Amino acid sequence: MVDRFEAFTYMISEVSQYWNKIAALEMKKYGLKGLYALYLVTLSRHSDGITAAELSEISNKDKAEISRAVSVLEKNNLVKRCNISNNSYRARILLTEEGDRVANYLCGRVKIIVEAASDGVTDKEREIFYKALGIISENLKNISRDGELE
Repeated sequence: MVDRFEAFTYMISEVSQYWNKIAALEMKKYGLKGLYALYLVTLSRHSDGITAAELSEISNKDKAEISRAVSVLEKNNLVKRCNISNNSYRARILLTEEGDRVANYLCGRVKIIVEAASDGVTDKEREIFYKALGIISENLKNISRDGELE
């Protein structure tokens, strides 16, 4: 069991570290943090925009981080907020024309990188992997929320 724990922890950490490094390299040309690539790609899938709360939930990042990121992306003319009923809290975040251009570029890069990273993995193996990882993630979320095991 301990061997599985170590292998899982190290591999997840390593995947995260390399993904963050790649994202940072991609975003460096825009003078932005690598994490912002995730936000731009996510926004590109929501043409009607999403709220900061929704982006927080989708990305599993806290609302303060999302607020800071949206402000930076707004200052860089990549996103805009569309207030609903003069309520900026529930404003929809939309890509600007420039944001759409950058997001489309990033989506293309993501596709290439994911395909390269998946080299040697069959479709069936990938399906099983994502199913297992999703189950593990949900179980760990429940354990961390409950705070203890039986």
